[in-house]
Amino acid sequence: MQGRVTKEMSKMSETPKRGITRHLPLIIVLVIALIGAATLKDHLSFDTLRDNREVLMAFRDQNFIGLVGLFVGIYILIVVFSLPGAAVASVTGGFLFGLTTGTALNVLAATIGASGIFLAARLGLGEMLTSKLEAAEGRVQMLKRALRQNEIEVLLLLRLVPAVPFFVANLLPALVGVRFGNFLWTTALGIIPGAIVFTWIGVGVGEVFDRGEDPDLSLLWEPHVIGPLLGLCVLAAMPIIVKSLRAKEAS
Repeated sequence: MQGRVTKEMSKMSETPKRGITRHLPLIIVLVIALIGAATLKDHLSFDTLRDNREVLMAFRDQNFIGLVGLFVGIYILIVVFSLPGAAVASVTGGFLFGLTTGTALNVLAATIGASGIFLAARLGLGEMLTSKLEAAEGRVQMLKRALRQNEIEVLLLLRLVPAVPFFVANLLPALVGVRFGNFLWTTALGIIPGAIVFTWIGVGVGEVFDRGEDPDLSLLWEPHVIGPLLGLCVLAAMPIIVKSLRAKEAS
């Protein structure tokens, strides 16, 4: 009898520990994100890039592969921990590596970083959230059903719509049970248009700095840029619209 009680007490004491361990990846991300937001805002900036551009260019010329690894690693950390400076990192990629290589590196790093957030959320909240979502009703159930029926299209829309924060587009799919494989390739594909724009800005950033100015990121909202992006959004949404119309006709 005493042995059984002891076992039950040990199980009860282990439960909180398992809960903390399960949530540890997400806790680490959130803590570092808060610390980074408070301490790195002034360091991951265009002023920092302007002040160190000659050093970076010299290092690139001496050790190109090393700089590629360093750049990708820093960019991944910025995305995983949602640190300020993702736009600066994308522009830096264009400044250091040109349009083609810079875009490829920006997409690679952002995709890996986004996957890190996705997996941290999935590992930290997976079982608990899945059970709650299964029991949920109303809008939550509608959202989950819509994602299951149009998973690829919705994932692409989350990436293509500029107004959707990158962190939200990384976290939301993990919370509603999206398959990681689909999340991975739609992220890589969906961020390419935006990556090209920011990298393109970076290609000419040297001349901008020479004039004593900062890069104009509002270029993303210019009609000749936002127009094609919205067109891609419409294309991604078309299968959803067609399915909805067919469902109404069938009913």
